[in-house]
Amino acid sequence: MKNQLLLIAGLFVAATLSAQDKPNFSSMEVNHIRVATPGLFSTGKSVFLNLDSLAEHEYAFPLPGAKVISAYGSRGGHSGADIKTCAKDTIRCAFDGVVRMAKPYSAYGNVVVVRHANGLETIYSHNLTNFVKSGDVIKAGEPIGLTGRTGRATTEHLHFETRINGQHFNPNLIFDLKEGTLRKECIKCTKNGKGVVVKTQAGKTKVDLAQQPGK
Repeated sequence: MKNQLLLIAGLFVAATLSAQDKPNFSSMEVNHIRVATPGLFSTGKSVFLNLDSLAEHEYAFPLPGAKVISAYGSRGGHSGADIKTCAKDTIRCAFDGVVRMAKPYSAYGNVVVVRHANGLETIYSHNLTNFVKSGDVIKAGEPIGLTGRTGRATTEHLHFETRINGQHFNPNLIFDLKEGTLRKECIKCTKNGKGVVVKTQAGKTKVDLAQQPGK
């Protein structure tokens, strides 16, 4: 119970790292999309995303006014949601965090991966350009790049992912992608073998990441 309370208390804490305190990510963390978060489940099998406790300035929809053009799980196992407004639109960071990776990466094209205080990671890809680099401390709503069609993309858009311990889950559990609003709920992420089960605390919505194909 104590560990759970500590996790909840630390959820989405604003990043206050100074330049000299920036994390030293491993070579794998800097160069790959799918990596486990060190120590994430070291104190228990579950971590919690208390979205219901966030103040307005602690989150931002990554592409305001965007329309979903390809949903999570579509096209044989799409690992994120594709959302679109117009070319060269500003992409904004969803929550406070630290940039783990920012580089061209295979079919993702120019991609940014941000690690948040509780182990949640958000991914933004196909960017025309990235404004940030690995190790940058970033705030919710801060511009991180412009929409583009780099990598494997047929139109300018944002491919947006949410991951826990390197494994993707439906970003619609975090944001109502149709409305562009945060879901004010508590999300429970439970380690289950090699996978993670992600569901609302009420248990109404569930995604078993162990059964989802990787990208």
